[in-house]
Amino acid sequence: MATPVFLTVDTEFAWRHHAAGLDLDTIYTRSLEPAGVGLSYQLERLAEHGLKACFFVDPMPALVFGLGPVKRMVDTILGAGQEVQLHMHPNWTGATAGDRAASYGRFQMYEYTLDEQIALLRGATDLLVAAGAPHPIAFRAGGYAANDDTLRALASLGFVYDSSHNGCEREESRIGLAPDRIAPVAHHLIEVPVSVIEDAPGLWRTFQLCALSSAEAAAALDHAVAERHAAVTIVSHGFELANRLGTRANGVHVRRFDTLCRLLGARTAELPTMHFADRPVLRLDADDRPLGANALRRRLRQAEQLWSNWVAERAA
Repeated sequence: MATPVFLTVDTEFAWRHHAAGLDLDTIYTRSLEPAGVGLSYQLERLAEHGLKACFFVDPMPALVFGLGPVKRMVDTILGAGQEVQLHMHPNWTGATAGDRAASYGRFQMYEYTLDEQIALLRGATDLLVAAGAPHPIAFRAGGYAANDDTLRALASLGFVYDSSHNGCEREESRIGLAPDRIAPVAHHLIEVPVSVIEDAPGLWRTFQLCALSSAEAAAALDHAVAERHAAVTIVSHGFELANRLGTRANGVHVRRFDTLCRLLGARTAELPTMHFADRPVLRLDADDRPLGANALRRRLRQAEQLWSNWVAERAA
């Protein structure tokens, strides 16, 4: 039995670039197309390997900068044959262009009441559709900062899937599920948790490009196939293949992304990539266990991370 893979890309304006006082064009470039390894590069690699990916697009910056930048994101993604679903950082509700982030709304979805969350989600959906996206059926909260009220709000609005539960982010991800829950589950709607691995006994690490080495990612995929997992959900960002300033490619992250695409492209029978819009039949009763800790893999990744942080992250 194949294990469906949701290869997801959170696609958003990085708040740090707004806080730095950059102009709109520079914010877009450094958030979405940094150093030639952003959205367009990722879409090209996905097409090269015949992969599907879900781009969770945050339309909230349209409240500050207009719909133009969000429409550009949506057009780029849909034009490449990939899907757009809803992402949201609600702090943009109180932002003002050019004020270097002096004003902002509450940052986390769980800081809002149920009624406020319904209003936020309804407004964000309207913005995303106005930017040219199909009506979304899946959602991920910015920073994974959802709670059960978020899921109730989504269900009330007709969403089918949420993918905010992340056991590695228990301070922010406040959905009432166990941190090691990685299999899809019926929980107000269909919750599709972000995959994690065990970094050390009782500690979890997100299946994310900037978090796992290629060896760890390959081991996690092997584990999912061997154990017949119900799904694998992988996270990336539009800006993740560049340094935090968006001025230089992060070679470590680019190699990880390219390797992941090759791995998935070579294993489409066992690990088919999916769009949420495909509405794949998911097993909702599985008790899948994350890949267990391995000290050698962890040390090798830590060495690679050290190189990434001290060399690849430096500005050009």
